[in-house]
Amino acid sequence: MRRKAHPWGAPPWTVDFRPAACALPDHVDFAIVGGGFSGLSAAAWLRRFAPGRSVLLLEAASLGDGASGRTGGMALAETAAGKLPGLGDVLAGYKKILRAFRIDARLTLPGVWELSRSAPATHSAISWSDSGELKVVRLVPGGSVDPGKVLASLARAAEKAGAQIVEHAEVRALDFSNPLRLRVLRNLRGRIQQKEIRAEQVLLATNAYSLDLSSLRAAAEPKLTFALATAPLSAAQLKAIGLSSRRPFYTLDFPYLWGRLLESNGVIFGSGLVPAPIRMPFRALAGARSIETGAHDLRRYDVRRGEAAERLRWLENRVRHLHPALAAVRVTHRWGGPILFTEGMLPIFRRHPRSKQVLVLAGYNGHGVALSVYLGKWAAEALLARRPLPSWH
Repeated sequence: MRRKAHPWGAPPWTVDFRPAACALPDHVDFAIVGGGFSGLSAAAWLRRFAPGRSVLLLEAASLGDGASGRTGGMALAETAAGKLPGLGDVLAGYKKILRAFRIDARLTLPGVWELSRSAPATHSAISWSDSGELKVVRLVPGGSVDPGKVLASLARAAEKAGAQIVEHAEVRALDFSNPLRLRVLRNLRGRIQQKEIRAEQVLLATNAYSLDLSSLRAAAEPKLTFALATAPLSAAQLKAIGLSSRRPFYTLDFPYLWGRLLESNGVIFGSGLVPAPIRMPFRALAGARSIETGAHDLRRYDVRRGEAAERLRWLENRVRHLHPALAAVRVTHRWGGPILFTEGMLPIFRRHPRSKQVLVLAGYNGHGVALSVYLGKWAAEALLARRPLPSWH
C-alpha cells in the first residue's frame, strides 16, 4: 500500500526502522514522550545505565516525524545561545555517543563556514549574490550527518537494550498523580486503542509539539522552516560555487541561508519560516489534575500550497540566483520541518512546573542535530539522579 504524502514533503533520507510490535504496558519506570533524537537517545541510555528498569517510548506519529527527521543534518557545536555554563563539548560528546552505539552516521566534521554580507572577508571560497555579496568570514567547529541513519540506529540501540518503542501512540493527557498517569490513544493498523499507563517518571521530548503538555505554550514559539535539495552537482559546479571543501555554511546576517552537501554531491539549502497561528497562552486552571494536549498548530501548513509553498518558491528562486552555476540546477526534494524558538535561544531542560517527576527537554532553536542527542543522554542521567540539571535551565 502506498503511503500518503506528508504535508511537509519528504527529505532526501529515510528512517529504515520500524519497532517490534508490542502491547502497551500498564506500568513502567520511565515513559518517554517523543520519538526524535532526544527521546531515542534518552531511551537507549536509560536502558544502558539501568538495565533492570522498564522504559517505554511513545511517538504520536512515526519516529523522526518532527524536527529530527526533517532537519538539514548540520551538526554544530554549542547552542544557538553559544556556550552555556556546564554544557561541555557537544561535538566530542556526540561523537562518543555515536561510537558507544556503533552508529554509522556519515558524520564528517570539517568545520562550518559562517557567511556574511557586511563583515570584511579575505580569501573567501564563496562569493554569492544574495541581497549583497555573501562571503566566508569565519570557520567554526561542526559538520554534517545523515539524520535518517542516526534516528534509525538510536532506535535500534534502544530496542536492543530492552526499551519498548511504540509509534502512532499519542499521549492525549498527563495526570500529575503519584504515580503519573498517561492517557494514550494508539492507532494500531486503523483500530483505535485507548490506554492509561502509569509511570514513575516521564520525559517530555516533544519539542514543537504538545506545548500544553510540556507547559511551553507561553514560553516558546513553534515555526515551520524549509529546505530543498538539488540533483548531484559536477566537480566543476562545486568548484565554481566554492563548495569543493564540502563544508556546511550558514549566514550571520539576514536574509538567513544555510546549507550543506549530501554524499551524492547534491546540495541542501535552507531558509524561511512560516509562523504558527497566534493562540492565547495556555494557563492551567488552579487545582486542575491534568493538562490536555493542544492541537498540532503547524499541521495546517502544506509545502504544496499556500504560504508554505510560497516560501519554498522564494527559497528556490534565491538558490538559482546565488551563482550562474546554480541557475538551471534541478531540485529533487522540497520539505519543511518544525523548529521551536525560545527566549534568549536557550534550550529548555527543566522539571515540569507541575511535577518534579517530569522532565521537559526541548527548544534547540535550529542547533539540535548534535545537541539533542547529547542532552538526551544527560536527561537519562538526570532521571536516574546520576547528574544534576544544568544551571541555565
